[in-house]
Amino acid sequence: MRSLLSFFTILPVRGATLHEAARNVYLLPLIGIVAGIPGVLFVLLGSALPAGVAATLALGAVLLAAGFHHTDGVMDVGDALMVRGSQARRREVLKDTRFGVGAAGALFLVYAPALAALAALLAASPLRGAFALLVCEVAARSAMLFMLAFGMSAEKTSSSNPFVQAMGGANRALGLTIALALPPLLALPLGGFSAFAALTAAPLAAVCALRLSNSAFGGISGDVSGATGEAARAFLLVVLSTTA
Repeated sequence: MRSLLSFFTILPVRGATLHEAARNVYLLPLIGIVAGIPGVLFVLLGSALPAGVAATLALGAVLLAAGFHHTDGVMDVGDALMVRGSQARRREVLKDTRFGVGAAGALFLVYAPALAALAALLAASPLRGAFALLVCEVAARSAMLFMLAFGMSAEKTSSSNPFVQAMGGANRALGLTIALALPPLLALPLGGFSAFAALTAAPLAAVCALRLSNSAFGGISGDVSGATGEAARAFLLVVLSTTA
C-alpha cells in the first residue's frame, strides 16, 4: 500500500518507483478510501455551509488528494480526442503539455455533472452524500483497475505498461475481486439500488473507455486509465443523486 500511496496520492510517504507501484496495483481500489477521506471530512465538517459550497470543497479535496494527476489525464484525453488523424497523431497529443479547447470541454463534461450531483446529495443528506463520495472514489479506482486488467498499452513506453503487465495471474483475480466487491459493499448503507449502481459503474465505464481508447489510440495509457476513473466517479455520482 505504501508504494501505491506514494504513486497515486500526495501523502508524504516514502517514494516508490513505477515498478514497485505496479507490483501492488491490484490493491488500487483501496486507495479510493484514502483519497475519499479528505472529501468526507469536508462534507461532515462543512455541513453548515450551502450544499454547493460544501460539494465544491469536498470534490476539490479528493482531486487534490490525488495530486490532480487523473484530472490531467482528463485534459490530455480531451485534447487528443479532438484531433482528426491517425492513432499515432492522437497519441502524440496525449503527451502534449499544451491546453486546448478539448481539455476545457472534457473538464466541464466530467466535473460539472459530478459537482451538481454531489451538491444534490449533500442538500438531501450530508451523511448520505459523504457515503456516496467515498463509494465513488473507490469505484473510480476500480474502473482504472479494470482498464489495466483488460486493456493493452498503446505504446511499450507508456507509463501504463508496467501496470498492465503486473495485472496477471493471481494479481488479476484478486484485484478484480476487490474492484467488483468493494464498491457495492460500501454502498450497502445507501440501499439496494445504490449498491447495484456501485457494482456496475466501474466495469461499465471501463468497457466504454476500452472501446473508445482502442479505436482512438490503439490501446490505453496512464492518461486514459486516469480519465476513465474520473468519468466513472461522475457517472456514479449522477446515478446516486437520483435517489437523493
